[in-house]
Amino acid sequence: MPERDFGELVPQAVFGDQGAWSALVRGLGPVALSVARTYRLSDADARDVSQSTWLAVSQQLGSLRDSARLPGWLATTARRQALRIMARRTSELALSCDRDLVPSPESLVLRRERDSELWRAIARLPARQRRLLWLLAHRPELTYAEIAAELGISPGSVGPFRKRCLDKLRHRLLADGFEPGL
Repeated sequence: MPERDFGELVPQAVFGDQGAWSALVRGLGPVALSVARTYRLSDADARDVSQSTWLAVSQQLGSLRDSARLPGWLATTARRQALRIMARRTSELALSCDRDLVPSPESLVLRRERDSELWRAIARLPARQRRLLWLLAHRPELTYAEIAAELGISPGSVGPFRKRCLDKLRHRLLADGFEPGL
């Protein structure tokens, strides 16, 4: 649509001429949609941007001083609408992720049952092995030297002892029907 047509159509649309308004939307409709698509929005979101852009323009059209600037104004409005939708989607995604971080009651019960089974299996290990696993679970900040002092063993034997202890626990859990990866 040539720019000179805006000079006549904008005031007519402002005063309620549906034909003028339709001509503006028909001629400039692709502007809002193409701006929205540059933000890689879904087709539905791009159409929402276009629709909300035209709504915003319709409410402010009377304040436009230079009709030739309508395409730029439309593009700027569409850009702002697209950014609003992107911000809303981002916050919706963040809320969704937060909800995913909150465990369901079922998963809490299953986790408690799993933990109980694990600690029952640990309780059947020899005292020094139980103490090592307790230290690893409840005092992870301890160094091998500190663990060795707690257990009364040399620091160089903590790693191999840990491996033997975890292997024994793994075999016990498997024998009890505990499935790997749970």
